[in-house]
Amino acid sequence: GRFLKDAECDAIKLEGGVRIAPQIKAIVEAGIVVMGHIGLTPQSSGQLGGHKAQGRTAEAAKLVVEDALAVQAAGAHMILLEAIPPEIGAYIAKKLTIPALSIGAGPSCDGQLLIVSDLIGQFQAFTPKFVKKYCNVAETITQAMRAYCADVRQGAFPAEEHCYRMLEGEETKFKKNMN
Repeated sequence: GRFLKDAECDAIKLEGGVRIAPQIKAIVEAGIVVMGHIGLTPQSSGQLGGHKAQGRTAEAAKLVVEDALAVQAAGAHMILLEAIPPEIGAYIAKKLTIPALSIGAGPSCDGQLLIVSDLIGQFQAFTPKFVKKYCNVAETITQAMRAYCADVRQGAFPAEEHCYRMLEGEETKFKKNMN
């Protein structure tokens, strides 16, 4: 609880379903709000074979549903469904009593979520299929970084207006104290 209070955090998000249900239950019982995250779980996607959609076969879809039910039963206050077919997202949203948010789980969930860096086109190398880019800032960022590097190399940055000055008379005192 203290970390959440000090961090001014309202909840924590845990990835996984059946496997982490006991941890969700313990955290909830300690009075901490938990948001579950199932389907594609980015922090552990290496164990899933990379950033790949989940629940695309009947058996895999059943496992995703079981994960959702386990997260709810453990006491999570809401759940994030990532990169699963919209039919499975809709089924889970209808089956659960807690809010089900979609990040690539179709339009029938209780809410939608995208990562800002994805929707503004910050990265050119990879964009998840479920992301709609509303703009492309990658080129603008690249141009800004090139200009910054050039200014640093040429000694144009930082300039006087980017520096903090010592208070009047303090530089002399500082130099005297350091000798």
